[in-house]
Amino acid sequence: MDRKKEFLRIFKLADTKFGKSDYRLAGEAWVEPWQTVVVTIMSAQSRDETTIPIAEALFARYPTLVSLAEARYAEVLEILRSMNYNRTKARHVIACAKEILVRYNGEVPETIDELITLPGVGRKTANLVVTECFGKQGICVDTHVHRIANVLGLVKTKTPTETEFALMDVAPQRYWGKINRVFVLWGKAVAGRDKKKLLAVLR
Repeated sequence: MDRKKEFLRIFKLADTKFGKSDYRLAGEAWVEPWQTVVVTIMSAQSRDETTIPIAEALFARYPTLVSLAEARYAEVLEILRSMNYNRTKARHVIACAKEILVRYNGEVPETIDELITLPGVGRKTANLVVTECFGKQGICVDTHVHRIANVLGLVKTKTPTETEFALMDVAPQRYWGKINRVFVLWGKAVAGRDKKKLLAVLR
């Protein structure tokens, strides 16, 4: 199989099916880049429908990066109490806000290498931030992207990071920033690892 040709064929079908959806993912449509960073940290192992209203409540209480950096852990934890891994996330969002203020003068860094040095930020979050906030190309790989790419044979990888770099070899760069949204919506529509079911929904 020519994986590059197969990617293009499949991605165009998936983009036609899901690309115009108005469904909002957790990391989308925030006003400030620091909010995108914080929400994406919060979204790990949590549904978008859960994450978005909690993030809105957090930003209503802490509307600026400074106020979040100065927030008390117990108060942030109370807002995040219904999320998975709420204690770790509460620590990370406060620490991340502080780091952005101290190390980057309140400006979210625009490179993946810099972003992944922030508390709670891995490559998934970093790639989402550079594509969503700064219009750069990156492949944000979550569980849906990792699963679908492997089930369809576009990559043969064991970890999301391996999938990110493997997809770079098969996907034209102009599509990198769109892969996450399209594959996440696709993954939400079809669970499991049945290749026929994944492809059937594109018809």
